[in-house]
Amino acid sequence: MKAMQYISVGEAPKVVDIPTPEPRGEEVLVKVTAAGACHSDELVMSFPEGQLAALGVRLPLTLGHEGAGVVETVGPAAQGVEVGQPVVIYGPWGCGVCATCAGGDEQYCERAAELAIRPPGLGAPGAMAEYVLVDHPRHLVPLDGLDPVAAAPLTDAGLTPYHAIKPVLPLLVPGSTAVVIGAGGLGHLGIQILRELSSCQVVALDLGEEKLAFATEVGAHHAFASDESAVAKIREVTGGHGAAAVFDFVGADPTCALAAQVVRAQGEIIIVGIGGGTIPVGFFTLPYNVRVRAPYWGSLPELHEVLALARRGAVHVETERFSLDDAPTIYERMHARTLRGRAVVVP
Repeated sequence: MKAMQYISVGEAPKVVDIPTPEPRGEEVLVKVTAAGACHSDELVMSFPEGQLAALGVRLPLTLGHEGAGVVETVGPAAQGVEVGQPVVIYGPWGCGVCATCAGGDEQYCERAAELAIRPPGLGAPGAMAEYVLVDHPRHLVPLDGLDPVAAAPLTDAGLTPYHAIKPVLPLLVPGSTAVVIGAGGLGHLGIQILRELSSCQVVALDLGEEKLAFATEVGAHHAFASDESAVAKIREVTGGHGAAAVFDFVGADPTCALAAQVVRAQGEIIIVGIGGGTIPVGFFTLPYNVRVRAPYWGSLPELHEVLALARRGAVHVETERFSLDDAPTIYERMHARTLRGRAVVVP
């Protein structure tokens, strides 16, 4: 089968021919119909060899942690799925039996590192291929009529902002404001989720007129340039109070610093982006009682909820399609910031 693999540190990924895997035990082989690309792929490809080894990532690695497809074959012990069933793949695999997994939060599995469990595309072979091997049927969620190209990115680009937003909803009452920094792959879905689940005012921050227009198009009430003028503009549209919640989908030092400047007392800053930024937390560094957290991905029950939102048309992913042969060019476009929404590989 064809697969796009990251083969050597520092080199661009390539499309290669590799053997088609065969499912054993409870494994399920899925014929891929769509696979989303993410900045996390870029991050993995930026790491030196030692850091990859420390994270349990071995090369060559088939990329792609947002996947949709059709069940092709099942292992002898696999139950609960049928051959021919359209599905999406839940990516942050856990052991399934620890207390955290039992509560539904497999993304925070207590034993994943110990058992060398890695997500597809971020350690295990991923979905940017003609076929992908899934470790257990519980990690497959029925599409139930959704377009696989539109649904595949929801497994991360939809699930991650949903998981970040859901705990903050009690703060987002009528008259409150949420700020979204970065209106890209995750941020444009974050804006839609905020509009659907809350009554707050949504302010988007990004760079460039196209990104700001895009943010308004998907539901932001205001869209401002993410520069030194943003603080005053947010103060103005919030009556001087600041934002009840700031969702930083970039996560670099400048955006983290901006988040700290626009959050209100008793608000919350959620660092979703993986830009390596930090926020000092102390008595005189932030307004009173501000909480700062950095959530990871989302739970399996939450993925079901995100797909339910998509089925009723409450959220949609802006996508650009690529063939598997053209997939290596995605990361060039991503680096140049010329993608609108999410890039999806259609084998």
